[in-house]
Amino acid sequence: MGCLRFETLEEGAVVRILLDRPKANILDAEMIAALRGLLAELQDRAGLRLLIFEGAGRHFSFGASVEEHLPDRFQAMLRDFHGFFRDLEVLGVPTAAVVRGQCLGGGFELATWCGRVFADETATFALPEVKLAVFPPIGALALSWRVGGSQATDLVLTGRPVPAREALELGVCDAVSDDPLGACLAWYETRLQNLSPTGLRNAWRAVRAPLRRGLRDHLGELEAFYAEGMDHPDPLEGLTAFLERRRPTWRDA
Repeated sequence: MGCLRFETLEEGAVVRILLDRPKANILDAEMIAALRGLLAELQDRAGLRLLIFEGAGRHFSFGASVEEHLPDRFQAMLRDFHGFFRDLEVLGVPTAAVVRGQCLGGGFELATWCGRVFADETATFALPEVKLAVFPPIGALALSWRVGGSQATDLVLTGRPVPAREALELGVCDAVSDDPLGACLAWYETRLQNLSPTGLRNAWRAVRAPLRRGLRDHLGELEAFYAEGMDHPDPLEGLTAFLERRRPTWRDA
């Protein structure tokens, strides 16, 4: 797992998962495969109460690989990336994200999918996919659950960056601290540490039912809509322009 590190804390009840390919910690096929492999290893671990996702270095993650969004690769990218979120829900363990620096695209989708998000003052959240003429399916599902339809619409439609304090006001994150990992562990120790792992998992599954239904009933529709959009020239232009570091020229403009 050269792109991933993990450690157990709190006598094995907490697993801290570190995305470890600074500076961007891109969630590419290699990273997603490593994450899914780790979740499979944790499937039968008794006493597990919390998974923490964190980025090594200055940034949480710049998101999924832009190259893997291109027309000849996006189907595999969506299958594996979305499979990771299905794996998380099958595991059924509470999750938290510790966010510093940039938390973009697929990184934002991962953070907002978590039950709790702890950020520091440097954190900036954004779903910039629309600027490439694509959209974030998991972000559309998760943000509607986390912050409601109106705020989700604004963030998905505009791709605008949201700094830590505004993210706290919106409900995108749950706490802003100079030491977000310490704040996360303090939350665990005061709120979860003495609870039954089985009880926690059952309560987690109960409160996450809308997200599981979204994965089961709506994500396939969003994937089909994404694929339909890729038949238009604008997504290829947006992705290519990003890779070539130039302004896109939209066909519909």
